Amino acid sequence: MFTTAGGYGLLLVLGLLQGLTGSLQFSRGIGHVPLAAIAFAALIGLTCALCGRGMGTTWGAISPAAGWLLASFAMAMPVKNGTVVITNSAAGQVYLYAGTLCAAIGVGLGLSSWGQSGWRRSSWRRSGSGLSGWRRSG
Repeated sequence: MFTTAGGYGLLLVLGLLQGLTGSLQFSRGIGHVPLAAIAFAALIGLTCALCGRGMGTTWGAISPAAGWLLASFAMAMPVKNGTVVITNSAAGQVYLYAGTLCAAIGVGLGLSSWGQSGWRRSSWRRSGSGLSGWRRSG
């Protein structure tokens, strides 16, 4: 139980670290194309999909997405002196919106992969009459 909770905690920290790193590096690119914002958005989607598949649970996919959302949107909020890390630029908008979309897609892919990744639904067959006639096959 503690190892499972620790695993989810580490996935949350992984998402937080990805969000902090992306929030500080999102504006890098070539010309007017925000390549870093696109790459960080794709990275959080891939992380969510792989973590959901690896852990085999819904929370395995949601934990890094929640960490990324907490870190990224906290860095987008202005502080008292008016400073904001993620600016209202094309790169900032691509980072936040595409990252959120990719995280949601990654969670969905992680969940759909989880259903096909080897978990077999046991089939119950009726082998006789009454309630005691049910048996598990497979």
